[in-house]
Amino acid sequence: MATNPDPNGAIARGWLQLDAVDVAERLVVLLLYGWFLSHIVPSVADHPYNLLILVSETLTALLVLIRRPGPMATSAYAWAIAIVGTCAPLLVLPAGGGIGVPAALAASLMTTGLFVSFAAKAFLRRSFGIVAASRGVRRGGPYRFVRHPMYAGYIVTQIGFLMLNPSLWNAAVYALAWTTLVLRIAEEEKILSQDPAYRDFQADVRYRLIPGLY
Repeated sequence: MATNPDPNGAIARGWLQLDAVDVAERLVVLLLYGWFLSHIVPSVADHPYNLLILVSETLTALLVLIRRPGPMATSAYAWAIAIVGTCAPLLVLPAGGGIGVPAALAASLMTTGLFVSFAAKAFLRRSFGIVAASRGVRRGGPYRFVRHPMYAGYIVTQIGFLMLNPSLWNAAVYALAWTTLVLRIAEEEKILSQDPAYRDFQADVRYRLIPGLY
């Protein structure tokens, strides 16, 4: 007589697979973060403003490690854009030289972006994650202005860093990071909008990333 498949066993295997991918994701972030440190830390002595990008990426790496588990997207596409989007900024290299923009202006951009992303992370606390997941709806603070203020802060900080460290390599790294960031927003909102509370949030806060534009 034919036996019915064990649904509990299938669910357990599914969670084990997700756990394995989650661990691998954290290991990749840690490895690239170590590479990032090895290049950025020595540059701080001659280019002290690079300390700001160091702080920004360190906060991201730390929150990846301590984030709270939650239902996550399981498609390969969702994982790929999330991991590339998070890891790509760790590949930038100190270049120096600048592009004629006053260092103080670039540093102001980096500081502003760092403040915005830090404020967004403070609201998220351990709900932070790099793969699309429903971890609850956050309102208030920077979330009153755009739906993804943490990403907006990243971009502002990275623009400042690029001004101080211009190179084709860094420009290509950030072009990749910003492209995947937009794709991540679309993927995240696909999942988050299943929650009525998030749909209310979308109605209240019109723009995703840039007020008045996107």
